[in-house]
Parts: sequence; structure tokens; C-alpha cells
Amino acid sequence: MNDILLIDDDPTLLSVMAQAMARRGQRTLLASTPDQALSLGASAGVTRAVLDLRLGESSGLRLIAPLLQENPGLRIVVLTGYASIATAVEAIKLGAHHYLTKPADVDDILGAFEDGEGAAETAAIDDRPTSLGRAEWEYIQQTLQSCDGNVSAAAKRLGLHRRTLQRKLQKRPSGLN
Repeated sequence: MNDILLIDDDPTLLSVMAQAMARRGQRTLLASTPDQALSLGASAGVTRAVLDLRLGESSGLRLIAPLLQENPGLRIVVLTGYASIATAVEAIKLGAHHYLTKPADVDDILGAFEDGEGAAETAAIDDRPTSLGRAEWEYIQQTLQSCDGNVSAAAKRLGLHRRTLQRKLQKRPSGLN
């Protein structure tokens, strides 16, 4: 069977996604912790996984390599509400098949598993310069990624108080798609 492993620390989102997948004829397994994800990811029937970028205080990116080690044929789609170029690049480098931002519809997620090398026609080039808010968000995400998700270390590196950085991380800059 081609089961889909859904990994998210939000039980409501897991339930809603599982129901939507079931309506489309997909069987799902649910994991809300890294340990559950690794245990279920090793199952022979699991061929696809939807992995949330943030699992509590941890980064979902840390699960990509162990999941692929246990199940080399696994296709992983990283799903996040905290999108940045740095985390997208890192997810793909670690072996994720695709990277989607929330809100993502279940049909988009299922389509992401099927995508091949990428489609040039879907990547429209924007001729507007990057906004200051977007540039700041990208820089913060890149610094956070280089600190392995450690907010205190990233705040120190950025010259910010930890609480200030946490507030910035909870807000998405205006104009961020």
C-alpha cells in the first residue's frame, strides 16, 4: 500500500489533513513527535511523507536524513508557514522532494509528490526588487538555519534580544507570499 505519513505537532491540522486525504482515497499515518515519525516512517507501506518545518521547539529538517535512512524511497514534502529561501534550499539539499508553504491545499500536496524536475512555466520571474521586510525575513531565517534552529544563538548572532527575535519570527512581513 502507498501510505502517506503526516508529521505535524498540531493535532487539529493532522486530523483535517488526514480527513481530506481520506476523501481522495489516500491512507494516512499520523505522527506528532519525531520519535513517532521515525517509527512510522520505517514502515514498508509508507512511500510519502508530509513534514512540518516546525515541530514544537525542533526543526522538521532534522528528520529528513533519518527518515530517508530508514526508508530510502520515501518522498518527503516539507510544509511550512515560515517559508524562506534558506530553509527551502536546505530541505532540498537534505533530500526532501518538494517544499510548500501554508496554506497548502491537499491537492497541491498530492501534486507535489508527483512533480518531477520542476516546471519552468510555474516559476514566474518577478521584476520588482525584494522588499525590505522580505530581505530581513530571509536573513533571519538563514541565520536561524545556520544556528540549527536555536533562537538564542541566532538572536546573539543577529545582535537582537531573544524575545525580539521570537516576536519577529511570529510575524510574517507584509508582502511576503
